[in-house]
Parts: sequence; structure tokens; C-alpha cells
Amino acid sequence: MIDKPDVDERSLAAEVAAAWALDVAGLTFLPVGLDGQAWAYRVDTSDGRRWFLKLRHGAFTPAAVRLPGFLRAHGVRQVVAPVGGTHRFGDHHLLLYPYVEGGSLWSRGLTDRQWTAYGDFLGHLHAVTPSPEIAAVLPTETYRSDAGQRVRTLGGQAAASASLGAFWHRYGDALHRLAETVDALAARVPRTPHVVCHADVHPGNLIADGDGPLHVVDWDAPILAPRERDLMFVLSRDFGDHPADARRAALFRRGYGPVEPEPTVLSYYRAERHLDDVAAFLAGVLDPGASAESRANDLHWLTRIAETVADPGYTP
Repeated sequence: MIDKPDVDERSLAAEVAAAWALDVAGLTFLPVGLDGQAWAYRVDTSDGRRWFLKLRHGAFTPAAVRLPGFLRAHGVRQVVAPVGGTHRFGDHHLLLYPYVEGGSLWSRGLTDRQWTAYGDFLGHLHAVTPSPEIAAVLPTETYRSDAGQRVRTLGGQAAASASLGAFWHRYGDALHRLAETVDALAARVPRTPHVVCHADVHPGNLIADGDGPLHVVDWDAPILAPRERDLMFVLSRDFGDHPADARRAALFRRGYGPVEPEPTVLSYYRAERHLDDVAAFLAGVLDPGASAESRANDLHWLTRIAETVADPGYTP
């Protein structure tokens, strides 16, 4: 979220210090991410160390708290896992992570070595067998998305609003067709094996310093689902400024292994992600409490997706 949360930062720093036994020297808000219910801070301590703090309105899921540490313990070392458990702070909950130097690969793109490492990471992730305790807290794919209903509801508000009326007049029909497409694909997806999926493993959640090793962040919504749930981020061209082409896909497969995604499942996930993002960005633009900067950012991403979906050649 790029707008600061409505919290007292001195109290927040004191809570972090007490919860994790840290001598907090500084707390810096980081305007990163698009989740409207989560915020990020860098925590500096007197011993010169840095930590990454995630603040969420409401609770983190048990899977978000427990799965990352389980994966690291089972050899998936690219995972950035929280330190200890979650702590409550008023209406919010906190998780603390090691701070990873470098930056997201959304804009910079992956090097050749990192494309292969990306495949290696997902190959190892999808091969992990969750323990009964971890499996019990992981959601399982049902193909029952609520994104279509959210878009239909918000579309009525958008059509009547000054900020989105022209947008909805131009793109509303295409977005309604997208909702129908998602429903149609959900009705005919074949049964395929489920694996542990990150569920948001686009380049924005890959952190690296130069050509260094990958660190995978934002484990807020893992799920047991077909591997296409994650492969969609690699094999579509919707994510990052330097998406996979034939050469990069070959480098990815060098790490992952031979893979031929099931086309209907892959199409469902691409279309459903577009629809879910449309719903989230519509809500952001229509939020009267959001800053002008935040609404402009949401409108940018909303328009980008709508242009893709409205293209006559669009097929998920």
C-alpha cells in the first residue's frame, strides 16, 4: 500500500521492540505493494541490523505464518520466512522478516542465471509434500472465485462516478465478458494434481541484489492448487516489464524441468487474476479515503488490465 496506515508509529515501534526484543532505532514506511490491507516498514536497530515489518489490518492466515518456515526447513532456501510468530497491534497484526537487500525484479527483470534459478525454485516448491499440520492450514483450490460478483457490483458504482464513468463506458462490456469467461472456464477445468503454490510469484515478489540469488517474499496467500497457479506468472506476458519470451522460458525450464501446462487451467488462472485485479483496483479508485496518489496508481493498473482484456485478440 502506498498510503501510510492510520497508526501511531511511536507506539508501533515500541510494540515491535517489545514483541521481538529489539532495540529499535528507526522505523521507515515503505510505499510498496498493492494490497489495500497491508503496509510495510523497514526497522533499523541499534546494532546496525535491518528488518522488514509487515502490518496487516486483521489477522494473517495460519498458512502465511507457518508455511514459509516449513519450506525453509525442507530445503527451499529462497523463501523469506517470518521471525517468530505474529503479534497483535490494535486492529492490526504484525509479522517481522529479515530485510533483504537489493530490489524487486518487476522493473529490472531477471538475468539469464536468475531465470533458471526461478525455475529451480518453483520446481522445488512444487515437489514439497506438506506435513499433515501444514496441509490442514493451506486452502485448497475450488475454482469458485468471487471476483466476477465484485466487478459486477463495483461496475455499477463506477458507471455512476465522476472518476470512472468514462472508463466504465469504454471498458465495462469487456470486463463483463471477462467475468463470463472466468465462469465458463471454471466449469470445465479438468482435475489435475495439487501442489503447494505461492499464488503470487510474479517478479515483483522476487528480490535480488544484481545477479545474486533470488529471495521470494509475500507468502500471504499460499494454496494447494494445480502448478499452473504459479506457472501462469511465468508463462503469460502480464507480469513484470521483462516477461518470458521463448528464450527466457527455455532458461526457466532448464531449472524447473520439462513442463507442459494444462491449457484450460492456465487460461482460467490468467483470466481470473485479471478479473480479481480489476475488482481490487476498482475498489481502490472508488475509495473516498484513499489519497489522490493512491487512486492514480490504482487507475493506472486498472486501465492497463482493461486495455489488455478489451483487445479484440485477447484470449486468456
